[in-house]
Amino acid sequence: MQSFIDITKRLLPDFLPVLQKRYAILRSIRYLQPVGRRSLAGSLDLTERILRSEVDFLKDQNLITVSNTGMRLTQEGKNLLEDLEGLMRELKGIDVLELELKHRLGIKKVIIVPGNADESPFVKSELGKAAAACMKKLLQGENIIAITGGSTMAAVAEKLTPETEEKKLLFVPARGGIGEDVQNQANTICAIMARNTNGKHRVFYVPDQVSTEIYQSLIKEPDIEENLHLIKSANMILHGIGDAITMAKRRKSTPELLSRLADNQAVGEAFGYYFNEAGEIVHKVLTLGIQLEDLEDIPHVLAVAGGASKAKAIKAYMKKAPASTILITDEGAAEWLIKG
Repeated sequence: MQSFIDITKRLLPDFLPVLQKRYAILRSIRYLQPVGRRSLAGSLDLTERILRSEVDFLKDQNLITVSNTGMRLTQEGKNLLEDLEGLMRELKGIDVLELELKHRLGIKKVIIVPGNADESPFVKSELGKAAAACMKKLLQGENIIAITGGSTMAAVAEKLTPETEEKKLLFVPARGGIGEDVQNQANTICAIMARNTNGKHRVFYVPDQVSTEIYQSLIKEPDIEENLHLIKSANMILHGIGDAITMAKRRKSTPELLSRLADNQAVGEAFGYYFNEAGEIVHKVLTLGIQLEDLEDIPHVLAVAGGASKAKAIKAYMKKAPASTILITDEGAAEWLIKG
């Protein structure tokens, strides 16, 4: 295949750019359908004139339909797009990039999806799809799956589908809520995951950040004690990786803490721990839920984060991540991690 690609690049230099453009158009239609030409042109940063000729070509090939409500993929278009995804990975060298990044980070596996989440809203959905597929491959028998909050975890939840085999799934929030939108809280995400997989879930109605006195009081409550036991008995955890200052602001941190994080050059956050670029912990929030040291006892740790803007945070956290970690990211972050 590689020799064919090299020959094609030399004899038909326009072939690959045209293929990538049409692939991007089909992907966008899949996520936005039914979509009008003007909206599609805007999302792809193409002029309507250029898009019109591409749409006419794809329509003639019976890959899309065009109606008053907008454009949609035909079944042929859906099948071709699935086939193209494997080819595009090879063309971009994503398989090679995954192996190189895995060895550089010293973790179990890296899965990379095409694109950059900073530039396209569809990439987060692709991250969710890849994480859901990876997760389902690892499930066996009885499973306790701990989940953190965030929009990326919400994207994973939407891509999960019912289990066809005899598997018992229990989804539990990995920590308390941090006051974010309800749909991005771990309790909500666990409920959606349970619904989409025909599994079960538990709720964990406690704040993410507490004082020492409140912490000592809460952990003695029977319901909270039981939930903490379930969380620490998980055989899988799905979590995101955040930008340090963004996460501190979401926690409504004091100006003094924000200043301290900036002074200590904090770049990443996970599980209430803030890391600098060297992977050193520069601050820790007292949280109810899973702790960094608990990850060593969890067989499957899936970290999901994408976008070049998250690359520093990913790199910082990975210096503390257990070797069992599977990182699911995108090209934008992966290329920075290799080159940056």
